[in-house]
This record gives sequence, structure tokens and C-alpha cells, in this order.
Amino acid sequence: MLSVTPAVVHGKMIFCCDCIMENQLAKSTEERTFQYQDTLPSLPVPSLEESLKKYLESVKPFANEEEYKKTEEIVKKFQNGVGEKLHQKLLKKAKGKRNWLEEWWLNVAYLDVRIPSQLNVNFAGPAAYIEHYWPPKEGTQLERGSITLWHNFNYWQLLRKEKLPVQKVGNTPLDMDQFRMLFSTCRVPGITRDSVMNYFSTESEGCSPSHVTVLCRGRVFVFDVMHEGCLITPPEICRQLTYIHKRCHSEPDGPGIAALTSEERTQWAKAREYLIGLDPQNLTMLEKIQSSILVYGMSDGSPHVTPEDYSQVTAMILTGDPTVLWGDKSYNLISFSNGVFGCNGDHAPYDGMIIINVSRYVDEKIFENEGKWKGSEKVQNIPLPEELVFTVDEKVLSDIKQAKAQYLKQASDLDIVVYAFTPFGKKLTKKKMLHPDTFVQLALQLAYYRLHGR
Repeated sequence: MLSVTPAVVHGKMIFCCDCIMENQLAKSTEERTFQYQDTLPSLPVPSLEESLKKYLESVKPFANEEEYKKTEEIVKKFQNGVGEKLHQKLLKKAKGKRNWLEEWWLNVAYLDVRIPSQLNVNFAGPAAYIEHYWPPKEGTQLERGSITLWHNFNYWQLLRKEKLPVQKVGNTPLDMDQFRMLFSTCRVPGITRDSVMNYFSTESEGCSPSHVTVLCRGRVFVFDVMHEGCLITPPEICRQLTYIHKRCHSEPDGPGIAALTSEERTQWAKAREYLIGLDPQNLTMLEKIQSSILVYGMSDGSPHVTPEDYSQVTAMILTGDPTVLWGDKSYNLISFSNGVFGCNGDHAPYDGMIIINVSRYVDEKIFENEGKWKGSEKVQNIPLPEELVFTVDEKVLSDIKQAKAQYLKQASDLDIVVYAFTPFGKKLTKKKMLHPDTFVQLALQLAYYRLHGR
């Protein structure tokens, strides 16, 4: 669907015929994406009795009669003793916070963990475009990449303009805050605890970073996706990607700074501090990557993939070349030479359904447009991508080499098999009163029991 979109440039109203916006393609709604955030109820604190009852219920299947009786005694002693005191402290904490669990969960489950997060925490998965208009085909990486990026940037604009529909259960709005963490978000390593930096803002809140980071053959480039107030088009994005691709395939590879993000967290924090101390400009470039909308990786790999078997492409997205993704970014979009795509992202800022939501949106748009760009082929005179050239020395190069070695060693110990299951889907599990997630968890436990007998 094409449109002529008015834009304000230098205080004047102009019409950008080449700025094709998809806001009108979103579900029509007067609601703003984040309008209910301040009125959502606070996370309730369950009663101590309720929590202990659930605990005993969860223990029962795994304990014999004697063990269960002893557990009951311990629970009763806890309830009448220190348990009540701790519960009162929890109630006091909950009074001053809308979500008393969030900070604890984020720190303990993610930010305090010191093992490499790229292999142990990140989630990753292939795109389903191969099942309709984009089967694997060499020579399509640049054209397809420009189209899929453009749809992703349109989704980014929907969030900026708060045009993304509010998710609800019936008429009850759900918390949309995690959608803020999809773009322009990055984990930053710390010696004992990491932090999460979020640079995203809605249009009503102010400016938000509008550049994308591109990784290719150990090198790092950035370019702005907005030009004179409008989103650049797929032909213009393709021109930028082609420039980067040509340079990286005709010049020496870069040092592969991105591989450092695959390292053990404290090691990466120390390496990062050293890198910044080497040259203050290194910090400026790190922050440019951190704040970018997303990281786009251009891999030379050509994974085998069919609608029935996604094993190899999933393995390459999760355990492939560590220099084509920034492991700390909330959203890495990875492209392969045969026009196949996938994503990889840090789990700390948001849950899996957020990335599934944007992936489904992009897939639907590619399908609707038959995998093609149907707008103008005109390319404006936009600035060429900027390369971020880090100042490095022998120690930095040694750190990168060590990071790659530990990453590839861990990756070699991981088996990945991804087959499509088609006999039935979530409609049947829901009909049987089983949530799809519950069904899969039970299936995993049953498979383990049948395999190991325990």
C-alpha cells in the first residue's frame, strides 16, 4: 500500500512521495500504545499462607510420605517464625514500588550472572520468510535485507508514534512497557553486575536515536534511517548495505570488536574498561552501537534450511560467527548470503513475545507485498555509512582472540535440532485446557523421563 506522507522540514510542510509510511497499515485505534501504563494496578503480594500452600503442592509429587511430613513441619515452623517477619518486610517494600519483584528478578536472573550471556541467556531464532516468497537464494542478501530492515523501521516508527495496538485480555489492557526495550537498548557489562541502557523515546517524549549499526567481516558501520524527516526507502537502505558489503569484500577484515560481547561478563567488563582507557573515542563508538535502533549483521554463511528443518540456520544464529552480532543488544537481525534471516537478542530487557510480535509483523508485511518493494526506485543523495574504527592494541586483539576461543569451545558443546511439528498446534492444546507453554514443558519432562527413567 502506497501513500504520500506530509512532513515538516525546517518549519515548512512538504510532501515526501518517497517516504512510504505504514502507520495506516496498523490496526486502527484511538488508543496510544503506552497510555494505560500509569493506571495499571501494582503487582500484588500473595499471602504467606497462599505461597506456602503452593510450595507444599509443588513438593508433594517429588517426596515420599516421610519426606513430605518433615517438609510440612519445616513450613509450619517458618510460617510461625521468621516467615511472618519477612512477609511484613515484603509488604513494606511493595508499598513503595509498583512491581516489587522486577528489580530482584532482573538482577538475580540476568544482571548478576557472570557466565557468558550470548550462549547462556540470549534467545535466537530463524525468520519464516523461506516458507513463502523468500526461499534460500544466493545473491539476494542485500535486496531482501533492505526490505526486511525497512519493515522493522516502520515497526519502530509505530512504537515512536504509539500506534501499536495495546495488548489486552478481553477488555483489560496489559503492561506494554517491555516494548520500549525492543529498540535502542543494550546491556552494558559490569565487574559484578551488568546494567541495561535504554535510549528509546516516543515522539511525545522527545528525540530517539535513529541510526542502525551494521556488522560485516569484523567491521562496524552506522547510518541514519531518517532523512529530512522521513524514513529512507528500501532502495536507499540497499544502497547503504551495498556500500558496506563492497568495502568489506574488497578491503581487509576488521578486528571483530563485537566478539568481546560473547565473553564471560566480568572479563568483558574489564576488556571494555581497558578499551575505553585506550582512547576516549572508543567510548563514543560503543555508545553509538548501544543506542542504535538495532544491530544488523551481514554474514557470509549460507545455511541449509527448509520449512521442515530449521536446525542449521538456528545453530548459525545462536552459535555462529561472534563478530556479526553484538551479544548485548536487545535486537540483532542477522542476514546470510542466501537471503535467509534470523534474530538474536539479550533476554534481560524483555520476554520472547516481544520479538515474536515484531517478527510476525515483518513476516506479514513481506507476505502482503509478495516479498517485493513496490514503491519508487529513486535514491536520494543521503550520507554514506560511517565506519566506526576502534583504537586497538595487542592486548585488545588478544582479548578478542580469547573471547572467540572460549565462545567457539562452548558453542561446539551445544547440539541444536529444530524440526517443524505439524500434527497439531495450540488450538488442540487449548481445547484440552492446556496452555501451549505448559504442554511443551510437560513434553520435555516426559521425554527426559522416557530417556533416563527418572
